[in-house]
Amino acid sequence: MIHENRINNGDGQSGECGGHNRETADETACAEAGLADYRAAVEWVTGLVSFGIKPGLKRMERLMDMLDHPERRLKFIHVAGTNGKGSTCAYLTKVLLANGYDVGTFTSPYIEKYTNRIQYNGLDIPEAELLALCRRLKPLVEEIAATELESPTMFEVSTALALMYYGTVTYPDYVVWETGLGGRLDSTNIVTPAVCVITNVGHDHMEVLGDTLPKVAAEKAGIIKSGVPVVTACEQLEVLEVIRAKAAELHAPLYELGRQFSYEVESVELNRQTIHWNGPFCPYRNLVVGLNGPHQLKNASVALMVIEVLRQYQALMVEEEPLYAGFAEARWPGRLELVSDSPRVLLDGAHNPEGAESLARALEGPAYTRRKLHLMMGMISTKNHTGYLEHILPIADTVIFTEPDFHKKLDAVKLAELAMPLASRISPQPDILIEPDWKTALERLIALTSPEDLAVVSGTLYLISDVRTWMLYHTDSEKGW
Repeated sequence: MIHENRINNGDGQSGECGGHNRETADETACAEAGLADYRAAVEWVTGLVSFGIKPGLKRMERLMDMLDHPERRLKFIHVAGTNGKGSTCAYLTKVLLANGYDVGTFTSPYIEKYTNRIQYNGLDIPEAELLALCRRLKPLVEEIAATELESPTMFEVSTALALMYYGTVTYPDYVVWETGLGGRLDSTNIVTPAVCVITNVGHDHMEVLGDTLPKVAAEKAGIIKSGVPVVTACEQLEVLEVIRAKAAELHAPLYELGRQFSYEVESVELNRQTIHWNGPFCPYRNLVVGLNGPHQLKNASVALMVIEVLRQYQALMVEEEPLYAGFAEARWPGRLELVSDSPRVLLDGAHNPEGAESLARALEGPAYTRRKLHLMMGMISTKNHTGYLEHILPIADTVIFTEPDFHKKLDAVKLAELAMPLASRISPQPDILIEPDWKTALERLIALTSPEDLAVVSGTLYLISDVRTWMLYHTDSEKGW
């Protein structure tokens, strides 16, 4: 079958419905896409969430073939892991930008609006550009939906839109490319990267990725490609054995935190942590990390090792002063982010046991002294809630259980019922409150928090998205699918 509505990729130009070589068939296909404006485009994409998660690359392979393979024109830094992916992407983006490179950054979920997930040089994809790309992509998605492959999912379409934007419109020097779920069968695994990153492996999405850490590790290690360097901060031996075996099988050079590279903590202050970093090529002394929490030092160390690998394998040109500036200036919304000073309200999207452990360690550090800690949290139904609560309940004086505005939300009463037996073993016991409406819960949290206290909103990023947008802009978020 001839696809008259495929993209003309020859010139990289983009108008309302394609490049300047528009053909009548292209214009007709775009008109028939039925997307009147940006909001309609986003509603079309996010509406595909109803098709759920479909691990596998067959639909992506078909889409890339129909689009003339925009992914083959790009250099990727492919980032997988249970936690820390977004922060690692933030460091990499900031350092590359500071050194004069054009950078695409694809991350998920988004915090404020859909365009957050597809950025070029630190700026969201323009709404008009997203609309034009959706109009070009929708007929192809519908064509695939009519086959035995069934409809591409929301994340697959988002991935394809990013590849169209980077591979036919902006042409960045590097694309910082975050996986959605797992790695081996994730739609982002359609690319062959310049370097692979596995930040860590923990207890998350185990209903999809496998019921043991080695099984989850095997899925994450699925992004490793033949001869492509791999950087990881994984620590568990059972996880490292899986990654080492996969890297050895594919002759991929492996750089492990604690072996090929390491760091020493020099000082810790709010928004300013300093480390000495050692690697196989050269050391970095007094490197300032702008994100908070001990876990961010691991993420920064991984990002720095990636930069060093690119210098060695890809002839990346990096100067010391902008590199230092990049790490100091990097920020990532919704991760130990202070959104109010009076009272102090901190947002953190920890949503699994390892994330809760990192959050608890950070809150026990010198940057977050307080009289009392008041915690508000909401979760989706598929997470390891007990493992999360075991780490977070012992440090809280008050816990308000609420519900995210999301179709997979966990009932606040059920979450509280899980917490109560755990809380009963803690002395002194935290006060447990239940308020399903998150806006009302937020009002109660703020009312409880005195100037000497600290309020923390944590759990699923779908809740963090809503709370952050409401507190900073007094409006509702688009929703961070």
